[in-house]
Amino acid sequence: MKKLILSVSLCALALITLVAVSKNNTENTSPLTADFIEGDTGIASINALSFGPEGILFVGDSKNAAIYAIDTKDNTSKQNSERVVLREVDNKIAASLGTTTDKIRVTDMAVNPVSKAVYFSVNTADGTPVILKLNGENFENVNLKDASYSKIDLTNPISADKKDRRGRSQRASAISDLKYHNGKVMVTGLSNEEFSSTFRSMPFPFTNAQDHASLKIYHAAHARFETYAPIRTFSVINIENKDYLMASYTCTPLVLFPMDELKGGTHVTGRTVAELGAGNAPIDMITFERDGKPHFLMSNSNRPVMSIDYNDIINFKSQLTEPVKGYNTEGVQYTNLPMVNVLQLDNLDANNIVYLQRTSGGELILVSRPTNRV
Repeated sequence: MKKLILSVSLCALALITLVAVSKNNTENTSPLTADFIEGDTGIASINALSFGPEGILFVGDSKNAAIYAIDTKDNTSKQNSERVVLREVDNKIAASLGTTTDKIRVTDMAVNPVSKAVYFSVNTADGTPVILKLNGENFENVNLKDASYSKIDLTNPISADKKDRRGRSQRASAISDLKYHNGKVMVTGLSNEEFSSTFRSMPFPFTNAQDHASLKIYHAAHARFETYAPIRTFSVINIENKDYLMASYTCTPLVLFPMDELKGGTHVTGRTVAELGAGNAPIDMITFERDGKPHFLMSNSNRPVMSIDYNDIINFKSQLTEPVKGYNTEGVQYTNLPMVNVLQLDNLDANNIVYLQRTSGGELILVSRPTNRV
């Protein structure tokens, strides 16, 4: 009889514990991560990083033609960041991976807007994709083999064997940039469509829904219309209460697309508002508030960081329709900042940016700067 009572008591205790744990897990689960699974993400390449809410990191993987959402669990809120000055970044990254600088390449950088921590994606010589989180002056590996994540495959991505006119694989451009905006993940890159330059948007949490549009621009530096070059970097700008995709391409045209038209498989022609210089590729574009208005910065491969004023964009009502010769610029005005060889760029907090820069001496440094000084 005592054994029976003991067994019943133990069963009841186990049931109470199970209910309590289940209730606790339910209470601690965000609707954004409720459908996440645990395990190996299977990420094969990292072409773009971007943060969403609650410390969720979005990863663009061109090799798998997929977007991953990873719960970094790095969601302790921090209003203001500390000043960042980190030297010999590539040496420190290589040391954390047990290798040398010639065996690594930083492919992107993103700041967690919740914790203000800086994350880097790195490709190693053997092709292994790595994500690192900066903690003080140390780099911590983000475990991609045992993570909480969700995934969505891109519809009709550019084929793995597709080559450009020079015989180079185009699969790396299946995803050229991505950002989270108003509950959606926005992705640019190439598809298998006849007009391959593509904008995609998908609601998050991920479902089977995935919208897209093919893009056409007049590229004044090339004196022709183009539909095959991917957007390299983009932001969202609101003009007269309407959102526009503001995008830049290689050889640096700046183009506006109405966001409400970028859906349903439509073919949309953008309004080219600037040519910012041939022989250059844009790397990053960020937006921040200054004096109550949006302000834009764009880093470049062969030009200094460009500062573009919101008023200059909204006051430019026309579009470029004639060729721009040589390395000349035309259209919306910009200011060259005394910031050259900036390889990555992001917002650190409401009042500061952070950037990765190769100095004239060859050193890779990570530096923050107040927005009132750019």
